[in-house]
Amino acid sequence: MLVRALPDPVPPARHEIAASYISRLATLHGLDVNDLWTQVTEREKSGGMRRLVVPERLAALTGRSVHVLAGALPELRDPQPEWAMFRHQPQTGCHRCDARHPGGKVTRLLPHHRYVCLRHRAWIGPPDVNQPAAGLGEIPAIVHSQRRHLRLLNRRGWAATYDAILTAFSFCGHIWDTVRPPEDPRHVWHTWDARARILIPDADESTAFRAYSTSKLFASVYPEAVDLAVLIASPHWRRRASGDLLGQLRFLDEISRRVSYPYTDKPEFGDAIAHWATVDSWRPPSTPTHTYSPARMQGVLSPLHGGSLKRHENSALWFSRNRKAGSALLRHNHIRPVINRAWAQDYERIEGAIWHSKRTDQQLLDQTARERAAASDKLLTMLERQAADHPGTR
Repeated sequence: MLVRALPDPVPPARHEIAASYISRLATLHGLDVNDLWTQVTEREKSGGMRRLVVPERLAALTGRSVHVLAGALPELRDPQPEWAMFRHQPQTGCHRCDARHPGGKVTRLLPHHRYVCLRHRAWIGPPDVNQPAAGLGEIPAIVHSQRRHLRLLNRRGWAATYDAILTAFSFCGHIWDTVRPPEDPRHVWHTWDARARILIPDADESTAFRAYSTSKLFASVYPEAVDLAVLIASPHWRRRASGDLLGQLRFLDEISRRVSYPYTDKPEFGDAIAHWATVDSWRPPSTPTHTYSPARMQGVLSPLHGGSLKRHENSALWFSRNRKAGSALLRHNHIRPVINRAWAQDYERIEGAIWHSKRTDQQLLDQTARERAAASDKLLTMLERQAADHPGTR
């Protein structure tokens, strides 16, 4: 197929998905999006109706080299990137960065560790239904935490960092999910509430939909989440958490130095942090439940599902009435991989998975002890086989 170069081939944005870029090109030139999409794509070799962008065709269309395009568009890279390192759901990025790219909304596929635009001090956050601009000029701690997040990534790698930050978000959600505000003014609950009031000012029910965003609630707890993630990703502290009673006490004491530990010695409604220490800390990091697929049926980006908008409207309504934020964090799909872990009991409703994520009853502890013993036996068997295969090694 002969592809003719466009007269005004604007450059792609960094981490932009191909469908978004082609849509902007079509808008700027008054072309049909799907016709342009068909010109620069071909069907998957496995068959079906889904199509993949052909880098050489897009290069001919824009007059830009494949190398330059692949630097911005992850889908054009060869070899393909490890998609597990990216969020499976494309999203908007920094509104000030996007303003430099004409032709309509810029949709990006961001890596898991990108929450803040450091250049413009703006919150990007996880994918969310309503993601209005959120400047962080009044909350510099959130911007500084993105830098610490990147240092953690460089030290521990993406998999351990991904698990650690989501686990930390779940801890914050459980701590924030209280019936009434704590009496102690130094409790971290009040810090999070103050940040949330800056990002989501009080609004009546008629304007709550525009102001509310669960993504902004993640911003409110982000500094403490990064503090906790440093512990969760540390092999030293994971060994302490999964070790004897003294090691666990030291781990919980270190947690208390970073956030207000909310649980008593015998918590009536469970203990999410003690649950993680006993049940999850000795296991490998949880991985993303879904990964991004570069193949699409058409170039037009799908609008938001009506059910998602309705759920967002209900969340905004309830938040405007009682400003209870912890439950919104725990129910958001962004942290679902650590709320409903691969080895946890499967529940039909998210409420069951949230309840399970803070269980500390004896039945669960006995089950975990058996699983740890079985895992130790498997490791011992593997080491014995390796020794038998290589008798000269020690």
